[in-house]
Amino acid sequence: MTTQLNLLPDVKMDYIKAQRTRRLAITISLLVSAAAIALLVLLIGAEGLQKKHLSDLSRDISNDSSKLQQKPNITKILTVQNQLESLTNLHNTKPAASRLFDYLNELTPAQVDITDLKIDFTQQTESITGTADSLSSVNQYVDTLKFTNYTDKGVSGSKPAFSNVVLSSFSLTKQNQANGHPADYTITLSYDKTIFDITQNISLSVPTVTTTRSGVAQPIDLFQAAPATSASGTKGSN
Repeated sequence: MTTQLNLLPDVKMDYIKAQRTRRLAITISLLVSAAAIALLVLLIGAEGLQKKHLSDLSRDISNDSSKLQQKPNITKILTVQNQLESLTNLHNTKPAASRLFDYLNELTPAQVDITDLKIDFTQQTESITGTADSLSSVNQYVDTLKFTNYTDKGVSGSKPAFSNVVLSSFSLTKQNQANGHPADYTITLSYDKTIFDITQNISLSVPTVTTTRSGVAQPIDLFQAAPATSASGTKGSN
């Protein structure tokens, strides 16, 4: 049988334990302090590298800028480049003027000729002057313009293509009876700018009661020379 004797008093044991705890705490504190110092050194080094990198970039930008400014005609080159970049937007905002003749062929009755056409793409207005076989055909032309709608193939529904359609003047000229077109007319109107929008795919819906140039078997010249000036008959508006 073995007998163990505790020769150290309790106070001594507590002291030894306190010493061990203190040494452990000091060791941990030193390790944490060392880690914090190392992290601080890394952050300072990273900041220094970042400042150096930014300084190098600024120097490179200044050097490249100086080289560009020394190139001949650099201002003209940059101006042309900016203009080229704006070509797409300019193209999308210009009116599709080439559609005008297709529209006129779809809208103008076969018995009506055009001698003068004025269109303002800024104000979206149009003036049509010409001759016809009768005032009835002129009125038919006016009604065709009033009741023509357009549709955008990418959007459902239709809208009026023209507004403010007015027969501003008309006359009957005996001297023009020989060519079968004794009636003179002038029509003014406003149009929806969408029908000339180059970015839209537009189709017109023309009243079927009107026989237009696009609907006849043989092509008929749309534009004719203006008749000689002569005394006019009754004038009015519709």
